[in-house]
Amino acid sequence: MPLENFGSVLNFAEELETQDQLFYATVAANPACAENKELFEQFAADAKKNIKNAQRTRRENVTEMILEPIKDFVRAPFCEECVGADSMNAEEALAAARRLEERAVNYYNRAAEKIKALPEVARALKTMGKKHNTHREKLAAL
Repeated sequence: MPLENFGSVLNFAEELETQDQLFYATVAANPACAENKELFEQFAADAKKNIKNAQRTRRENVTEMILEPIKDFVRAPFCEECVGADSMNAEEALAAARRLEERAVNYYNRAAEKIKALPEVARALKTMGKKHNTHREKLAAL
């Protein structure tokens, strides 16, 4: 499914963050992942903040929503579901988290590039991407 405008880019960002929040909350509650519980809880809280940021960005820039079309940007490369988070062992949860953070960094960087005609929106997307990059670095250090 193509991401053709400002609204669809932010709606998809919200979907990704909602999926991430659910995944991190689930693995944080998984006894097999107790060693990284605090990290996963922090990532879930960050996803919740990112949802609010995406919603706020959409509200504040609603007048720009229809004006800027986006070409050649689709959801498919960024769609990944992490099912079974409640039954993952610690290693599987960390591997899934690394994939999710890599996906998010790639999405936000590409989205910011595609929507650069709206600098405030591009800046908000880059900020969310930077947060995910920080997560990725924390996961790499484990």
